[in-house]
Amino acid sequence: MRRLCSLPLLSLTTMRRLCSLPLLSLTTMRRLCSLPLLSLTTMRRLCSLLLLLSLTTEAHPRLILSDDGKQVHEGDVWKKLPHNPKRFTRYLHVLTRQSFSSGRFYFEVQVKDKTAWRLGVTRESVSRKDEITSHTPENGFWTLKFFKDKLSFIDNPVVRLPVRAELQKVGVFVDYDAGLVSFYDVEARAHIYSATGCTFSEPLYPILSPCLHDGGRNSTPLIISPVNQTD
Repeated sequence: MRRLCSLPLLSLTTMRRLCSLPLLSLTTMRRLCSLPLLSLTTMRRLCSLLLLLSLTTEAHPRLILSDDGKQVHEGDVWKKLPHNPKRFTRYLHVLTRQSFSSGRFYFEVQVKDKTAWRLGVTRESVSRKDEITSHTPENGFWTLKFFKDKLSFIDNPVVRLPVRAELQKVGVFVDYDAGLVSFYDVEARAHIYSATGCTFSEPLYPILSPCLHDGGRNSTPLIISPVNQTD
C-alpha cells in the first residue's frame, strides 16, 4: 500500500502549484507532472496561505516554543504544567494548531544545524500518553526522521534514505483525498520520499519533534518557515 510513487514524481514547483487548485482527477494530476516549472516566486505565492501555520501550546513539557509558535526546541527541563489530555507526555512531540481533513496542504520546516529531528503528519487520535511500539503509518504517523547521520521514513520495515548533504529545509506535501504524503529537500528542489496508498479517515496534523537537547549539541530549534513569495 505504501510504496514509492508509481506516477511520475511531482516536482516541488508543480506540487506547490497543486496546493492552490481544486481537486483534480488522476488523469489531470498525471498531466500536470509534465508542465513546465513555475518560477520560485510564483509557486511560493500560490501557497501563501501556509504562512498561518503555528504550533499548539499542548506540547511535551520538555519542549520550549517561541512566542509566535513557529519554533520549538527541547529545553532539557520538565516543566510543571496542568494536566491536559491532548498534551504529549511520552514523546517529544508537538502538533500545529491547524488540522486538515480534505484537499491538499504543504508546509516547510527548517532543520539546519540539527543532529536529530522528526517531522511529518499524524492523525488526530494518536495516543498522547502511552508508549507507541513504532511511529509507523499503521499507528497513525507519516514521518521522516534524522538521527545519527541517518535519514529514514518510519515504516515497517523502516525505509532507509540517502543522506542529503546539507539538508536545511524539508517540505511536506499531503494530498488527503489521494492518500499521498511527500517529502522534499526545499533548497535542492529535490524529492526525498513519497508514501502512497495511505488511508486517511480523520483529521491530520503536522507534527514536529526536535528530539533531545543532547548536551547542547542538538539545541537548535525546528522552525516552521514561511513559504516566501519573493525568494
